[in-house]
Amino acid sequence: MAAEGAGLFLADPSVLILLLTDSPSQSLSYFYLHLAEPSQGLPQFSIRGYLDDQPINRFDSLTWKMEPLVPWMEEGEKENFLSPEWVFRTDLQKLSKLGHRAGGHHTWQVNWGCELMEEGSKGGFFRYGYDGMDFISFDKETLRWVAAQPQAEKVRRKWEDDSGWSGGNKDFLEETCIEWLQRYLSYRKEALQRIEAPMGKVTLKVVNDSLEVLICQAHGFSPREIQATWTRDGEVWEKETLQRNVAPNSDWTYYVRLGIEIDPKERDHFRCRLEHEGLQEPLVLAFKEETGNAGNVVLPLALGEKRFLSEELEMVMQ
Repeated sequence: MAAEGAGLFLADPSVLILLLTDSPSQSLSYFYLHLAEPSQGLPQFSIRGYLDDQPINRFDSLTWKMEPLVPWMEEGEKENFLSPEWVFRTDLQKLSKLGHRAGGHHTWQVNWGCELMEEGSKGGFFRYGYDGMDFISFDKETLRWVAAQPQAEKVRRKWEDDSGWSGGNKDFLEETCIEWLQRYLSYRKEALQRIEAPMGKVTLKVVNDSLEVLICQAHGFSPREIQATWTRDGEVWEKETLQRNVAPNSDWTYYVRLGIEIDPKERDHFRCRLEHEGLQEPLVLAFKEETGNAGNVVLPLALGEKRFLSEELEMVMQ
């Protein structure tokens, strides 16, 4: 998905949407929000970064720190963003003050980013919004600024007269931003290629006196491929097994849950068996009641009929 699709600024200052077009590219983009007069407890500036459509970091003016949102964003990469003072120039601040004298609370929104196309071409953009409406945008190919509102004409003329400002934006989008994009892509690729062994445990949910559900939970593993099975006395047991697909975590590892309906009297015969590239030998798990561990507390359902089993199991697996 490309980050250079048409931008749409919404009237709600807490929402900033980028409409993306389908094309074979990879992108890095940042969304900025500036509140002219923030309410108590709200930051004046807030920023969120995205690699393709995945949030990777965030910033706010209360802490003045960029916080990684994915583990593979290295410690030294937290400061790679344009400062709000650089993005929200004094020209815009003057407009905000004029609008404030007219009454109301005013907001600036900025969306900038770059993309690398499959054939090697480079895209990039700066888009500004004021009070939820498109205001002005940058055409890096012509070094021109495009005004979307009459109020933006004065800003457009001033910015186009400043060749250093326009040229600096073009260089940043085509060089610095692309370097960041390629670096972050390499971090993500390394994270996807790393091998992490699964961790797991078995929990229990009681349905009634003659039926309960054992749930095997495996998480934190990479790559995605894993073999998770229930065994009864060492033999693979597929009867009454409730499958669940492998799903991703935010840190690019994976998790899976596997449930099985059993007779409580047979509980000690069942084991969960996990086989994965990160394990030297299969990991075999049994249910164990642990004092003080809320995850393994055995509680009967208020309604113990079997027809409610699927709903209960689904809730457990959320």
